[in-house]
Formats: sequence, structure tokens, C-alpha cells
Amino acid sequence: MTKPNPFRYFKTSPDIIRLAVMMYVRFPLSLRNVEDLLHERDIEISHETVRFWWNRFGPMFAAEIRRNRTSRM
Repeated sequence: MTKPNPFRYFKTSPDIIRLAVMMYVRFPLSLRNVEDLLHERDIEISHETVRFWWNRFGPMFAAEIRRNRTSRM
């Protein structure tokens, strides 16, 4: 049985969601800073949307990073 796509109900591309969440996690940026950086790339997303994505996908991305770190060792 395949896992359901966690991005299936979102209109935004999974790549943009991943970019926004990873920018927020990796660099010392506020949600509004991430919003501004995305705006410079012509991606109109509010800081509240970034916060929602962080709450929704942050744990999934963290687990993925942990899996990749343990597989490299």
C-alpha cells in the first residue's frame, strides 16, 4: 500500500512549500523574512501560510532529515 501524498490538497507546489519551510528552519529568519524572500522570487505567500506549513510539514521534514543523516553514517 502506498503512502498518501501529504501535499495533495494544496494548490501551491510541494517544492515551494519545502523551500519556505527549509528557509525558516535552516536560517535564523522570522516568518515575515521568509515571506519577503519569497516575494522577491515572485511567490506571493503570507507569513501566516508559512507558519501553517511549518506546523503541518515541519515534523515530516525533520524526520526525513534524521533518516538521511543515519543512512549516511
